[in-house]
Amino acid sequence: MMAPTTDNAGNTGEPDTARSSLEALRTEIAKAVVGQDPAVTGLVVALLCRGHVLLEGVPGVAKTLLVRALASALELDTKRVQFTPDLMPSDITGSLVYDARTAEFSFQPGPVFTNLLLADEINRTPPKTQSSLLEAMEERQVTVDGTPRPLPEPFLVAATQNPVEYEGTYPLPEAQLDRFLLKLTIPLPSRQDEIDVLTRHIEGFNPRDLRAAGVRPVAGPADLEAARAAVAKTSVSPEITGYVVDICRATRESPSLTLGVSPRGATALLATARAWAWLTGRDYVIPDDVKALALPTLRHRVQLRPEAEMEGVTADSVVNAVLSHVPVPR
Repeated sequence: MMAPTTDNAGNTGEPDTARSSLEALRTEIAKAVVGQDPAVTGLVVALLCRGHVLLEGVPGVAKTLLVRALASALELDTKRVQFTPDLMPSDITGSLVYDARTAEFSFQPGPVFTNLLLADEINRTPPKTQSSLLEAMEERQVTVDGTPRPLPEPFLVAATQNPVEYEGTYPLPEAQLDRFLLKLTIPLPSRQDEIDVLTRHIEGFNPRDLRAAGVRPVAGPADLEAARAAVAKTSVSPEITGYVVDICRATRESPSLTLGVSPRGATALLATARAWAWLTGRDYVIPDDVKALALPTLRHRVQLRPEAEMEGVTADSVVNAVLSHVPVPR
């Protein structure tokens, strides 16, 4: 994700300010998080696509730290909600509060009224509270007592969760999973990355004080709007559109799945491919852009058959199989 001054067609030009600002996020986040470049890229793509991100990984792989570092590198209002079993929907969306001085009810906004909402360990709270984010994520508004209230722009939910086989968790329903643009898996670090993490702690790194670690704001709402406008101009040929549709339709015919990718998933894949094409310095989409974003965009939009799951089949392996069989346009 280094800032290109020449695109793949060989055209040169002035460096794009918006692109440079977003690419600088990677440098800032690296001051707090070692490795995890694919996750950082996914977060930037989500920002460009006005989408939301679900980060999944075992405890202790810096999921929360990653989102906090992103928030520190952005000039955006940020709030964090720690999801717990006793959390209520009104704790997120807000509620009407009676004011004895005026003898009237007034709306007290919840933490969802922000630009970047960190929904920490979202699968630790029951489905009733999880679903309180559905309207916010899809329609960018919250309805309380019959009154819709718009959320700030930009608005992004970055949720973290532990794998669902751990005790005390509530798997996200399919309807809510489909609201996330990307599902990013956070792996355990390599040996060298883990050594680097320990070395930083020996040298005094404090994950609770990112400012002391040198993380500073490098992009804001104006940069995002300029970047989104540029992404919207990224051209897509009919062959690429057909390729995206063929991939999604192939998942619906897979014998390993009970649920394939919906048309919303196809729209999401096209949007992420356009954003990635722009980030890499092109104003047009190629098949490799689609392939690069297929896994994080589609893995949470398919449902495995129980027998396939028992045989060790995973959503990733099904999507990879589809990519290997669907003809690539030339």
